[in-house]
Amino acid sequence: MTTSVPTRTVADLSHLFTHAGHVLATQMTAAFAEIGITPRAYCVLFHALETERTQIQLAEISDMDKTTMVVTVDDLEKAGLAERRPSSTDRRARIIAVTPAGERAVAEGAKIADRVHRDVLEALPEEQREVLVDALTRLVEGHLATPVESDRQVRRARQRKN
Repeated sequence: MTTSVPTRTVADLSHLFTHAGHVLATQMTAAFAEIGITPRAYCVLFHALETERTQIQLAEISDMDKTTMVVTVDDLEKAGLAERRPSSTDRRARIIAVTPAGERAVAEGAKIADRVHRDVLEALPEEQREVLVDALTRLVEGHLATPVESDRQVRRARQRKN
């Protein structure tokens, strides 16, 4: 018995977003290797530089689980880019403080992130760039702002190790 494949009537957004996100993540990872850090490390440093934040706060902002956050901060400390310090407002809490070397990494990282993002946008005709950013922003702030609860775990794409 031969079965026919159903005809799709709407573009496969799951595939488009997943593939685009994965390729962009690989481009960012390769670009950040120029300064010896990962995009994840840059994200933590960037948000730690904005204001005094705990590891838990930074994990939430950076969309990381606790274990990944601990490993990331351990790596940042070993590299001399950040350090754990007592909070100035809550002695029980520890914040992640960015060192001068970490500040330089954030400054360089911002240039790298802007370059990679600019390259992506420049792959589109000029009149489509702002439209894309506006549409994605609207989705991320609206319909796609909050993950839906599910009995089944949704896993992120597995990252290949080189």
